[in-house]
Amino acid sequence: MGRPNVGKSALFNRIVGRRIAIVHDQPGVTRDRVSAEAEWHGQPFTLIDTGGIGLLRKEKATDVITTAALAQVELAIEAASVVILVVNVQEGIVPLDREAAARLRGSGKPVLVAVNKVDTSKAESGMDEFAALGFDKIFPVSAIHGEGIEPLMDAAMAELKVQSRESVEGQVSSEEAALRELSSTPPPDVGSNARALKLAIVGRPNVGKSSIINAFTKSERVIVSSIPGTTRDAVDVPFEVETEGIRQSYVLIDTAGMRKTRRVDDSIEFFSVKRAEDSIARCDIAILVLDAESGITEQDKKVADKIVEERKACIVVVNKWDLMEEAVRKAREQEIERRRTKDRNAPQFMTTLSEFGEWVQRHLFFLDYAPVIFTSAKSGFHLDRLLEAIRYVAAQLQQKIPTSILNRTLQDAVERRQPVSSRGLRLKFFYATQVKEAPPTFLLFLSREDLFSPQYKKYLSDQLRAAFGYEGCPIILVPKARPKTIEPVRKFRPRHQTKPRVKGGRRRARTSY
Repeated sequence: MGRPNVGKSALFNRIVGRRIAIVHDQPGVTRDRVSAEAEWHGQPFTLIDTGGIGLLRKEKATDVITTAALAQVELAIEAASVVILVVNVQEGIVPLDREAAARLRGSGKPVLVAVNKVDTSKAESGMDEFAALGFDKIFPVSAIHGEGIEPLMDAAMAELKVQSRESVEGQVSSEEAALRELSSTPPPDVGSNARALKLAIVGRPNVGKSSIINAFTKSERVIVSSIPGTTRDAVDVPFEVETEGIRQSYVLIDTAGMRKTRRVDDSIEFFSVKRAEDSIARCDIAILVLDAESGITEQDKKVADKIVEERKACIVVVNKWDLMEEAVRKAREQEIERRRTKDRNAPQFMTTLSEFGEWVQRHLFFLDYAPVIFTSAKSGFHLDRLLEAIRYVAAQLQQKIPTSILNRTLQDAVERRQPVSSRGLRLKFFYATQVKEAPPTFLLFLSREDLFSPQYKKYLSDQLRAAFGYEGCPIILVPKARPKTIEPVRKFRPRHQTKPRVKGGRRRARTSY
């Protein structure tokens, strides 16, 4: 933690070893708590990057985002075992540094001071000034060049060991009581899948992505405001759900809103969109969030196309459905009146969620395999159904189809509809096998790859989906021509090598053309 623009995100990325947090010269880029699992010399830990403390204690914030960012910093300090206070040696101690130090002294947590941007020996001479902050352990570092990280992290790991030892000693009695209780009861089933499922919440700006995550976790884990572009970093939020004694682990990835490319006017938004695209690439299931009031826009289709391009399982969520309740109620009354009067000239209205879902799938026809869930993060409407859809799609991703059943299903599909070729050639299928589960990928051995048209590929995908489900999952068909392993025995000679014909004992040369 620290004041804005001292290099907290750069130090975070240096320790983790990956470019996770956005680094920029503009102050106040980081807003949410960005966390990452890391390891130092075999010791695992969780590192949290926070927004800068940009206000003194008596100052008032001019916007809700600044207030929410400060609240996120307080939550991070409260949850931390060790705090690294980052300062800038080039600017010395400023009032905001003293404000950050005062907050940390009140927390009672162990504090390490990282004096950043110590790139030269001349800059190192200015470290003595930061002893006035009141902390004993001060370390010169350079986040950009990676200098001084080793002593800082060794000290942090030593403090973590002390904290863990004290916490263990304080919980001995409670653990003994818990062990006695567990010895008399069977252990709960924690599920067969130990790896947490990654769920990327993606969509346009201001459609309610962060609100859905806060509704799931029942906390203000990420900052929510009516200002588009509030979220900048891709924030990983661990999340666990226990259903019927089975505990399932998830990682909710909150992403920045993805606008049209021509509207991205600064580098911060460019990197935010890039983090969102990377989140789609590394997730297991992409949750595409739409705005019920705006309907389906061109940008929604572009985000959906990115999901299809990455071949990710998908669930479409129409959020803010509470804002449409009054309009749906009026449409239902008009539809009832039309049916009562049997007026065929009156317009028909969609009145049920199934009809709205079919309308969404017609407009997102290239993503028609994704289930459509109507929710309201504000009221909690149908959030339980969204969790059920996530569990169902995750189970579909784990399917392994036996080769015999797969070939029987494809054979029946080919018999019902033969592939058509414009060249007059016939496409022959030999056999198929599943080579990957997520996404479900099938290798088809056939006579010629060029005869396997996209239309027939779509037909076979629909037949596999009808037979095995795969709701929410893309089906990948990979055609492969079976090689000819045996050369033909009969070989034809070219016409210019024809032997001369023999007639009446005399050889007559035959002219070849």
